[in-house]
Amino acid sequence: MAKQQTILKSVSLKGVGIHSGNEVNLTFKPAEDNFGYAFCRMDMPDKPIIEADINYVVNTKRGTTLEKNGINIQTSEHVLAALVGLEIDNVLIELDAAEPPIMDGSSKYFVEALIKAGIKEQSEDRVEYIVKDVISFYDEDSGSDITVIPSKFYEITTMVDFGTKILGTQNATMKKLSQFKTDFAHARTFSFLHEIEMLLDNGLIKGGDINNAIVYVEKELSKETMLKLRKVFNTDKLAVQSNGILNNLTLHYPNEAARHKLLDVIGDLALIGTRIKGKVIANKPGHYVNTMFAKRLASIIKNEKRNVAPVVDLSKPPVMDVNQIMKILPHRPPFLLVDKILEISDKHIIGLKNITINEEFFNGHFPERPIMPGVLQIEAMAQAGGVLILNTVSDPENYLTFFAKIENAKFKYPVVPGDTLIFKCELLSPLRRGIVHMKARAFVEGKLTSEAELTAKIIRNT
Repeated sequence: MAKQQTILKSVSLKGVGIHSGNEVNLTFKPAEDNFGYAFCRMDMPDKPIIEADINYVVNTKRGTTLEKNGINIQTSEHVLAALVGLEIDNVLIELDAAEPPIMDGSSKYFVEALIKAGIKEQSEDRVEYIVKDVISFYDEDSGSDITVIPSKFYEITTMVDFGTKILGTQNATMKKLSQFKTDFAHARTFSFLHEIEMLLDNGLIKGGDINNAIVYVEKELSKETMLKLRKVFNTDKLAVQSNGILNNLTLHYPNEAARHKLLDVIGDLALIGTRIKGKVIANKPGHYVNTMFAKRLASIIKNEKRNVAPVVDLSKPPVMDVNQIMKILPHRPPFLLVDKILEISDKHIIGLKNITINEEFFNGHFPERPIMPGVLQIEAMAQAGGVLILNTVSDPENYLTFFAKIENAKFKYPVVPGDTLIFKCELLSPLRRGIVHMKARAFVEGKLTSEAELTAKIIRNT
């Protein structure tokens, strides 16, 4: 499995914010394993941190805006696309304004700065979500939709059609992230003339420049609009070229608009916080549909992580059989509810219980339709947790474990004779003063049957 990456050293660049017109300084800084991406507002008291998290999206007009505790970051997508495109996992982004510099409207200068800083491999494995099923989002108002399907790589295809003769229908496809630096990072943002007029009338794009956005002109320029554009772009020489683009800006690619939309998709989906292994197909993407799809995907990923069953090979010898377990635990049949320990570390344990019709509790618990009591599933997980705790002392036979607390217990699926119950306990905090806090989950054939947070304590058996 690939390792996480950060940058070797800090690197800075400056420019102007597209809407504010103010000079902005941006610094990329190395971050520790599992940090992810986060912005720091250096111009604000206490230098607040706004994580690149889909739950902080508050506005998607003309860019993706994040907000936490009243502090925001605007147009985050071009910076985040550069980080994802270079396969950098952990970086702190310091800013002295609310929006990153627009530069030329692409991710090019951010990519160049990050390459200059150097990329460093870290110790932790990279977290990756492997797409197994088709996941989609459709927006009825715009007709836009995004779908992700299984693939060996992170692939993206974007299809844009704005219903204009000037722009036409365009497609772009990225087969692997390694293509981003050369084929997509240079793709600049674009706008139509009527959008530019609206932004000017609302006092926006004060940092606009003739070189940081492609402007498609779908109608004849009025004298009034020409004066406004000359002022904001600080030039007396404006013209519409034969390709329908304002001034003499030369396209980097014939399908630059579709490529920039692909860049935006990468930046917006970075807010999920997890690398994706799957093919994304985006039809008429925009920041709203991108982020709504990201929210859906993030929710699915969170739920799957929460309910993911341990992958075990039952043909392999166990770490502990029932006789070894009884040397550690004081429990005995019929109240010994752990048959095997399949895996154990200093932070987790995986155990197994074969459920047979001969279990004593079936005689009185729904005997006509035998179901294992949920509380005994909790007890089975607690016994496995007891093995985990007692395995940390040299003389486990001299200690006992007792429940101190059960929280957030939930029972999801019935357990019946013939089932093989697999349970996993993970420490939520280190063992301190003989007290341990664990998250425990039980599964049958990959389905979550029960879960709870367990607090237990060990005491010497005197």
